[in-house]
Amino acid sequence: MSEPDFESLLEKHDKSDMVGFTRKFVDDLEAAMSADIEIEADMDWSGVVCLGMGGSGAGGMFLSALADDSGGLPFVVWNNYGLPSWWGPDWLVLATSYSGNTEETLDGVRQALQEGGVVVGICSGGELEDLLSQSDEALCISVPSGQMPRSAFGHIFGSQLSLCWALGIIPRPSKEEITQMLDRLRSGSKSADIVGGDGRVAAMARGMSERDIAIVSTNEMASVGVRFTNQLNENSERFSRPVQLPEMNHNEIVAWNRNSSSQALLYLSSPHTHSRVRARMNWMMENLQPGDSWLLDCEGESLLESLLIAAHITDWVSIALAVMNGIDPSEMTAIDGLKTFLSTV
Repeated sequence: MSEPDFESLLEKHDKSDMVGFTRKFVDDLEAAMSADIEIEADMDWSGVVCLGMGGSGAGGMFLSALADDSGGLPFVVWNNYGLPSWWGPDWLVLATSYSGNTEETLDGVRQALQEGGVVVGICSGGELEDLLSQSDEALCISVPSGQMPRSAFGHIFGSQLSLCWALGIIPRPSKEEITQMLDRLRSGSKSADIVGGDGRVAAMARGMSERDIAIVSTNEMASVGVRFTNQLNENSERFSRPVQLPEMNHNEIVAWNRNSSSQALLYLSSPHTHSRVRARMNWMMENLQPGDSWLLDCEGESLLESLLIAAHITDWVSIALAVMNGIDPSEMTAIDGLKTFLSTV
């Protein structure tokens, strides 16, 4: 198969410049992480409930992974209307809606404020900003507007990190560690670019183009697996199946004995992967026979860096798959149609 001419494919199909936003990811992340958030450190919470849907909700999963690794509080992701039945005002609510108009998130915010909770919102305006401005128990952090939520991950997740560092609920790296991490991310971003990069993203996209896609993540990398699935759904109009190790070794692994040649399999791991999970993954790579498989072992200096590397590389894969198949990675006709319908009921 000949190498795709991605420059021509992007010019033809990437009508809203998804690739341009992707190239700005590290700059967006740096700007958001370095923002000064006027809030006092506060560990006096039972935990944090992260409200958010789609591209706006992805950061909550990443925060939960970081908190499980080294944080001081549990983080629970809530992708629904309202709030969980066990929620109380001793739980901080972190509500993220890029547009500020996500109805599920707004519903949970209203409930939290009515029941005496404290809410920190992240948005680019909209009803969420208006709602939080009316409460003394709320703070709104603004991010730049004008793009698809899934392309604004640097703005969104960087702001979430900055908030959590300011509160002291997730450990803040040193300035030197952050600077070095960003330098490595910039270098990795250039290598992953589908125009002028090292070609590995194109190779992965070619292998996935005609196959069902499965993503097997180690537990600490599971948030990337879910986000990559969502990016494949929206950017590439493809189904994907994210599963986790070691859990999938107790069920799904049996199904790989049948029809595995029709599958494309991506493994996601990091230096934080448990040694026994690493052994399980090694066995799978030796004994399962998918149509194509890849190991994305993200050698970050921290779990945060590993998560960001993997998220960025897989974003590029989703864009490559889209334009290779004549799809605009920014188009989302079905979601727009659903929103139009919901506005009438």
